[in-house]
Amino acid sequence: MRADRLVSLVLLLRQRGRLSAPTLARELEVSTRTVLRDIEALSAAGVPVYAERGRYGGFELLPGFQTELTGLNNDEALALLVAGSRRGAQVFGLGSALASAMLKVVDALPEGYRDTAADAVERLLIDPETDLLSRRQVTEEVPDAIAAEIRSAVFTGHKLRIQYAAVDQTPKWRTVDPIGLVTVRDQGYLLAKRSGEDRTYRLSRVLAAEELDEPAQRPDRVDLHRTWQERSTTFRTGGDQITVLLRLNPARREELMATALAVTTEQADSDGWLRLEVTFQDARHAEWALWQLATNAEVLTPQSLRTTLHTRATKIATRYAVPS
Repeated sequence: MRADRLVSLVLLLRQRGRLSAPTLARELEVSTRTVLRDIEALSAAGVPVYAERGRYGGFELLPGFQTELTGLNNDEALALLVAGSRRGAQVFGLGSALASAMLKVVDALPEGYRDTAADAVERLLIDPETDLLSRRQVTEEVPDAIAAEIRSAVFTGHKLRIQYAAVDQTPKWRTVDPIGLVTVRDQGYLLAKRSGEDRTYRLSRVLAAEELDEPAQRPDRVDLHRTWQERSTTFRTGGDQITVLLRLNPARREELMATALAVTTEQADSDGWLRLEVTFQDARHAEWALWQLATNAEVLTPQSLRTTLHTRATKIATRYAVPS
């Protein structure tokens, strides 16, 4: 719709400053001629947009211009409301702020959109607490006070002092340089540096946090997605990892993928089963994951894991043997 496009044009100019007609045309996926007509329409409607000629020219809004237009169409409003139903904000201690924001989004919608959006949201359920087998989804709780201190340090660029309870260790205080926050499957992580070394902290293990006045030693710009990928790779390739060669019923492939650290090779055998080389965090992780698959998986190597699973199966069979 043209009204949506006009609002998008204004928002582009507000957020990015001077833009040429060809650039606006690419962003809006229309022709340059359409952009010029839209500019004329905005001017006629009283929007203070003006043209700057020359090599670096383009269209620009008068400094300080603001508008109350939200520009939300029905699908955009629905997308925001659906996003608001996800639990990621809870991980970062933003649940109440998100609820308030969603009320403002609904209030800002044109009257004709409100009932439609509200009805649509009632027909969508995102990430319920239990799955079809009634297994409860675990969402880690981070106290609001702790989350607020961590968020503030991340956004202001200050050092952060945290009391952290690493696995099987006594909680310790440490001072870190925060870089960013990541949420994965409702688990929150703080990416930071400590004494110049990369560190990743699970938010649910932070027992206390204190933002310091001292500026953090961190880069001005960061590609958080790339940083997370690099740290994930480091995690997968460290520790007491074990590589397992196995055969797998393809019907259980997704279940294995959900728990394995990495699958390095995969090919189909003549009987339709898959032959995989899979990396697990350690031997206990491998034993647990493959035991869940029962007879739908067969470990080929290492022999030590085959022996462990055989011993475990023998004990279970003995326990449930029918008395003679």
